[in-house]
Amino acid sequence: MTPGAVLAFCALCLLLELTPGPNTFLVLRNSLHGARSGVLTALGSAVGALVWASAVAVGLAALLERSAQAYQVLKVAGGAYLVYLGLRTFLAHRRTDGATPVAAGAVPGPVAFRSGLVSCVLNPKVGLFFLAVVPQFVPAGAGVGATLLLGVVEAAVALTYLTVLAHGAARAVGWLRRPRVTRALDRVSAAVLTAFGVGTIASAR
Repeated sequence: MTPGAVLAFCALCLLLELTPGPNTFLVLRNSLHGARSGVLTALGSAVGALVWASAVAVGLAALLERSAQAYQVLKVAGGAYLVYLGLRTFLAHRRTDGATPVAAGAVPGPVAFRSGLVSCVLNPKVGLFFLAVVPQFVPAGAGVGATLLLGVVEAAVALTYLTVLAHGAARAVGWLRRPRVTRALDRVSAAVLTAFGVGTIASAR
């Protein structure tokens, strides 16, 4: 695999990350209460990409390409998880209406990591990306190692971009540290995640 091919793959991965998706909004939502939560969400998403790369390397992800039912089931599961995250955010603010915004919406580290990981693993579009794109960059006879290497590259690009996004979002929220504004941002992010989930479920029909 030539350096030029790796750089071309990096550029393609960056274009993929620049297209807003569920993980982007998850990172933004969790970054409302600190960059650490956003970075841990980004790390979970990157690990999810490695899971998909491993699945493609051993041939498991090919089931998505051959089975429309498997694709639909995974898509519905991913959409339901996003709806769950959105509703949980909204209900958390209903229960903590008098609390400060940071205390009300703070995301524990393990929860932030898990949300990024599960959202990525339950996103069949990530699996199809590896199935459709990665083979074009893997030399003939290169084997499983080359696929995993490109998985690491994609995960590194995603982690870098989402980490920068998390720090930028956390800093922006720092400028707007008003309870009413922060609560409104949380509600908007909850609505966006729920809408993503409902849209994902609907598109799977």
